[in-house]
Amino acid sequence: MSKAAQKARAQIVRLLIPAGKAAPTPPVGPALGARGVKSMDFCKEFNAKTAQIEPGVPVPTLITVQPDRTFTFVTKTPPVSYFLKQTTGLEKGPAKPGHEILATISLKHVFEISKIKASDEQLKHLPQESIARMIVGSARTLGIQVVP
Repeated sequence: MSKAAQKARAQIVRLLIPAGKAAPTPPVGPALGARGVKSMDFCKEFNAKTAQIEPGVPVPTLITVQPDRTFTFVTKTPPVSYFLKQTTGLEKGPAKPGHEILATISLKHVFEISKIKASDEQLKHLPQESIARMIVGSARTLGIQVVP
């Protein structure tokens, strides 16, 4: 593929940005600046879109930068690990994942998280039970035991 053809394609930037706290500092500024996008414009739009979310909640964001330096972005629900840590009050996961149990969580909490995650575009086609199983796997990795 020629260099001109490569430049003509849209680029996708994936960032984890705290809700309502996007600023033209790293990681946002350098990631968008390198692609010729004014990071301040993105920050204003992102902060307006995430204004209804509690400030500081990590929001996975997919930014599509077009060759003419315009951009669109899609926000997703916070990561499963964020919800699990919030529910259990954990600061961080175990030193040896799978060997230590730091907290417990009920199946009811797992299904509440799966309801939230089911609204994500990439998980829409999955049954809620499958999403819940993924959450149980994430919980195990974080040293959280799921109890009925």
